[in-house]
Amino acid sequence: MEQTVDRVSLGAFLRARREALQPEDVGLRRGSRRRARGLRREEVAELCDMSADYFARLERGSGPRPSQQMAAAIARGLRLTPDERDHLFLLCGHRTPRRRLRSEHVNPGLMRILDRLQDTPAQVMGPLGETLLQTPPAVALLGEQTHYTGEARSAPYRWFTDPAARQRYLPDHHGHNSRVNVALLRAASTREGPRSQAARLVASLLRQSTEFASLWDRQEVGLHWSDAKRFVHPQVGHIDLFCQNLQDPDQSQSLLIFTATPGTDSYDKLALLNILGADSFPID
Repeated sequence: MEQTVDRVSLGAFLRARREALQPEDVGLRRGSRRRARGLRREEVAELCDMSADYFARLERGSGPRPSQQMAAAIARGLRLTPDERDHLFLLCGHRTPRRRLRSEHVNPGLMRILDRLQDTPAQVMGPLGETLLQTPPAVALLGEQTHYTGEARSAPYRWFTDPAARQRYLPDHHGHNSRVNVALLRAASTREGPRSQAARLVASLLRQSTEFASLWDRQEVGLHWSDAKRFVHPQVGHIDLFCQNLQDPDQSQSLLIFTATPGTDSYDKLALLNILGADSFPID
């Protein structure tokens, strides 16, 4: 049963967490005229994807009760730890987050790293290949991946059901990529159990994709992605990158960081993507 929102305690908690955050913690420049302790309300509101007026009302204890989705957005914007996130949900009058919302709460340590990588292709991935956050260069390189809903949020699902998902990968690598996607889904469904989202995703793909079904019958496990990545970008052509994978075992999330060897053609192409940004390129 839902509880009543504790507006006074909620406002005090939000204010304290805002004042504890520094501009450098979220990739912002401090500036010479900053007087506010911590972040400004406007800055936090932008991080939480809400209006500054709405956040100010929450801090004053006069705002409406945030929904679970809004509470999750606030937790992400304020870079809350899992314990702080659960406390926020209780103050908002909600039970602690459901498993789905827990898995989408990006580890604050990964977020702090991502905040400092705004000129580098990087993105945070969930346990089933959901893209949770992307830097602008990652959008320019790989396309916008955070807008998908339902089963399509999972990259393995899109790989087997949407031909566009394969367009930025060399055709010679499609076979290996398919096998790795299947092996990773097998590991996830075994780990999470027959009633898990991973198991439901497998069942859906078995119905929809003959390629997936054929590979599933091979019972392959233990396959992994290569650190070397070769992409085919629609504007800059072939680009060879190295992918560094930072893991958060507690939340089954990973931070992917793409870099190129200095002095190579791919390094120059990556720099070009940084300059032009995502707005110059069509979104997949």
